[in-house]
Amino acid sequence: MGVRRRAAVAGLLSAMLAVAGCGNDGSSSTHEVDARGPITFVTQKDNSGVLPFIADKWNKAHPGEKVTIKQQSDQADQQLSDFEQHFQAKDPGYDVITVDVVWTAEFAARGWIIPLTGQHKLDTSKLLPATVTSATYNGKLYAAPYGADGGLLYYRTDLTKKAPTTWDQLTGACKGKTTAGTITGAKPACYAGQFAKYEGLSVNAAEAINAAGGSIVGRDGRSATVDSAQSSAGLDFLVKGFKDGYIPKEALGFQETQSLNAFESGQLMFMRNWPYGVAVLNGKGSKVKGKFAVAPLPGPSGHGASTLGGHNLGISAYSKHKATALDFLKFIESDTVQRNNLTVGTLAPVLTAMYSDPALTAEFTYLPDLLKSIQTAVPRPITPFYPGVTEAIETNTYAALQGQMSTQQALKSMQAAIKSATAGG
Repeated sequence: MGVRRRAAVAGLLSAMLAVAGCGNDGSSSTHEVDARGPITFVTQKDNSGVLPFIADKWNKAHPGEKVTIKQQSDQADQQLSDFEQHFQAKDPGYDVITVDVVWTAEFAARGWIIPLTGQHKLDTSKLLPATVTSATYNGKLYAAPYGADGGLLYYRTDLTKKAPTTWDQLTGACKGKTTAGTITGAKPACYAGQFAKYEGLSVNAAEAINAAGGSIVGRDGRSATVDSAQSSAGLDFLVKGFKDGYIPKEALGFQETQSLNAFESGQLMFMRNWPYGVAVLNGKGSKVKGKFAVAPLPGPSGHGASTLGGHNLGISAYSKHKATALDFLKFIESDTVQRNNLTVGTLAPVLTAMYSDPALTAEFTYLPDLLKSIQTAVPRPITPFYPGVTEAIETNTYAALQGQMSTQQALKSMQAAIKSATAGG
């Protein structure tokens, strides 16, 4: 799912600028690339309960190469700060790490993780292509897709017969069902996503921009491309939403939880959120249990473009047991682990075949729609300067949503801020 990712991690951007584009090719590692032994897997807090299964299965099969799992906090800023501290110290104790999809380029450019090429090559033929793209930097695979995620449209089946596939259909379905800019009262408001000033806003803005054919940075990860007619058409869908009232003003404070709570209490007709919300909305006490469904996000003329979420796993450049670490990556992508991640933790699998598995689709009926979402997903800007880029998106998008500047002004300011963030690398 989307994580809160701030730009103000001390020293990150300046240090990264000095080494951007100089990724480790794995050929000059301090340690033997074929060494085996115990490893440590450093990952985010296990809120889904899947880590005990992973540790037990691996350790029983590899008694001489056991894995120790170190859980970090559930805050992305703290996770990144922890990685920065240990990698700058060239700590060999962090063998395998969980890499948010927006960190792959940064970690690769700084030489923190090794490319999965040569004798570290990983077979990606069974994986969702979008997840492989999120783990790739400068044409090389640097991480192993671990968990996928894509934005979905939640809609009230008791209020509309079918999901809208276009923005016009969405707003049209709301006519007569919204109140003027409020999510209180008898009638639900029309639509909300995540519009507070945090990483989730970058996600929502990117989805709108990408759906309209715009982009934020070029393929080089440096060139600012966001100031375009296409980007303007996309961002304007959100700006007009607040201006015209089909997005309630309260949504300016919505992160994932707040938007989910509003939908769960019956105050929204449509909502953009991640797949984990299905379990929450079907839970005890939900006012919309049995009254909602999910579909791919709409766009200007058809299905839109979800922002790809999820996490990857990388092998530390300073690990002493890289061969074992590679085998652990392959184990994580096995059917056994991916199936447990879904059934126990409701984590979206990275194996393509699971989305058409009869047993799984019977239990998780939203999998086909989630697959469509992921297949059309666009990664957040792949750049080693991501902190500055996402800050530019958040700041200017939020100002436009508040009505402090026009869509066009926001994009020009965003373009300038991105140029500044990526300059000198």
